[in-house]
Amino acid sequence: MGEASTKDTAAARSTAQIEADIAQARDRLASTLDELAMRVHPATVVAQTKARAMAAVEQKAGRAYVAASGAVEKVKAQFTDEKGRPRKERVVPVALVGVGLVLLAASARRWRKG
Repeated sequence: MGEASTKDTAAARSTAQIEADIAQARDRLASTLDELAMRVHPATVVAQTKARAMAAVEQKAGRAYVAASGAVEKVKAQFTDEKGRPRKERVVPVALVGVGLVLLAASARRWRKG
């Protein structure tokens, strides 16, 4: 019974319908082949690889910025009070150490030259 209904369905379709179905299938296949050719084209592969690399770099740069920003905020918190004013008891010793290091470096240069 299944075989007879298949023959009836095939017989009910006209030649024009079958040709139209074949043309549609051919168009779909051509479109699929064009898409595949575009995907594997060297320029497309290079562009995709470049885009992935740029995204990875941007992501890492963003993470580094967030980390650096957090570190700066921690250091800043060590040298300022809750209102943002400098803490003299912490700033002055650090400034003195900085000046001492600069003087030490300058004297070391003079010593090397002289």
